[in-house]
Amino acid sequence: MLFNSSAFIFLFLPLVLLVFLYLERRRPNSALTWLVIASLFFYAWWKPVYLLLLLVSMSFNFYIGRQLQLQARRWVLVAGIAGNLGLLAYFKYAHFLVGTINWLGGVDLAIDVIVLPLAISFFTFQQIAWLVDAYRGQASEYNPVHYALFVCFFPQLIAGPIVHHAEMMPQFARRRAGDARIRDLEVGLTIFCLGFLKKVVLADTASLQANPVFDAAASGEILTFFEAWGGTLAYSFQLYFDFSGYSDMAIGLARLFGIRLPVNFFSPYRAGSVIEFWRRWHITLTRFLRDYLYIPLGGNREGTPRTLANLMITMLLGGLWHGASWTFVFWGGLHGIYLVINRLWRSLCERTGWSGFPGPAGRAFSVFLTFMAVSVAWVLFRAQDFPAAARMYAAMLGQNGFVLSPDAYQLLGALAEPLKSAGVQFEAGRFLFGWQEWAWLLLLAVIAFAFPNVQQLLARFQAGLMPGYLKLEPVRWQWRPRATWAIGIGLCMAWALLALNRVDEFLYFQF
Repeated sequence: MLFNSSAFIFLFLPLVLLVFLYLERRRPNSALTWLVIASLFFYAWWKPVYLLLLLVSMSFNFYIGRQLQLQARRWVLVAGIAGNLGLLAYFKYAHFLVGTINWLGGVDLAIDVIVLPLAISFFTFQQIAWLVDAYRGQASEYNPVHYALFVCFFPQLIAGPIVHHAEMMPQFARRRAGDARIRDLEVGLTIFCLGFLKKVVLADTASLQANPVFDAAASGEILTFFEAWGGTLAYSFQLYFDFSGYSDMAIGLARLFGIRLPVNFFSPYRAGSVIEFWRRWHITLTRFLRDYLYIPLGGNREGTPRTLANLMITMLLGGLWHGASWTFVFWGGLHGIYLVINRLWRSLCERTGWSGFPGPAGRAFSVFLTFMAVSVAWVLFRAQDFPAAARMYAAMLGQNGFVLSPDAYQLLGALAEPLKSAGVQFEAGRFLFGWQEWAWLLLLAVIAFAFPNVQQLLARFQAGLMPGYLKLEPVRWQWRPRATWAIGIGLCMAWALLALNRVDEFLYFQF
């Protein structure tokens, strides 16, 4: 069941919320049990047989975690982690491993089709963190209902955030009533509506521009410079608003039930470096990789060469987490190279005493450079295979010529003829971006780079749990529980509902 489906918005959510509010007042413990039941139903809606897989995973990890809490034995931790990784390897990476063996060994091994269970990457990582912390003596929750809700709470189950037991389980024991409960409902509904608008109106519209270009590259068609860059930028903004919209909807849904989820997305295209980008994009995945992979590998404690190697290993595995394909591994490796360069650059600046490009202009240049580097990497993330990615990159480098649509000739005015003399052609074509498409991309860029995010709009009400290194920059227009805001948010929701002529999955569902 998708957050952006009619069944969820008009049936599942109202029913679950109304029963929860009733039980919360009369039988608080039953309210949490009801949320567990509703979350399991939510997961089973897609493919009921995989509900058993989720239940087995939760039961196995709760048992192992309890054993580690009673007596921290290393072999028990190893067995628990191996069980989780074995499950993930079979369902997500079996075809990838067999295909790689066939390619390297020149053999023709076969394997039956395996349908990837939803959210397996997310609930596996959450439970591995639980086991590690139980071994370290940092996890002390014994309530099975709280543990089940920690794993399967439907707002964060399918595509994150990757929540941590220490930030979630204490909230399950907390009771909200009176004005605080009403405020949760107001804040939660506002955030959900804004996220829904981002997904349906912004992300899904951008997909109509991105998909034809990448499909053409996959089918072997020749793309030109502006087509390839238009498709790449369209996908950059599609993924941005898709993930941003999901993150907002998840935070808003959780807030309806009095739960604050961690912030997982904080205007990452405003980052001035790739290091800063990863502190703003998929924040909880970055936190997991840092705490349970990068630091155990040695982090930055053993000298520069080892630090850079640890960065590369972390990003390669982070890329593989996103998808069972070598294109994802190379995408992670490319970001690893970015991070290595970024770290070496910072080290050079520290040794020379140079603080970089100063002022707003320097910041703008850094943001632009970071955005372009990230967008170039998204090609590997989106492309069907390496040949499709190679066709996109060749076109982006101008190898197939520069072609604009005929209407651009009129819009460019006096610039048209010099461009034509320089080799730019003005022709009609199937995948060409006209001025409407470029205008839409410009609007998305303005929203991504200049508009306040949800955390800033609702700074007074702590929309989600913020990591300490993120600072909320003050904005002039902040949300308040007033009629004018209610009307505006209502109009946004109505707009999104009217635009809901198809139901597109969230991009992170496939991970």
